[in-house]
Amino acid sequence: MEEGPEGLSVERRGRSSTGRSKKLPKEVEEDLLAEVQRLRAENDYLKNLQALVLEDERRQHKKRW
Repeated sequence: MEEGPEGLSVERRGRSSTGRSKKLPKEVEEDLLAEVQRLRAENDYLKNLQALVLEDERRQHKKRW
């Protein structure tokens, strides 16, 4: 009431947007995509390796009994 219409205005806090470019350079984007593919392949390899190791341990355990 004391401030009038200005008292109802939205108070903005925090930092404003820096306005940086949202689009990456094509070379950087290609490098990131290549790295993602490499990491996915590495994850698949490690999962398969872990499954093989667990199976081998299970077979070793069966032979003892």
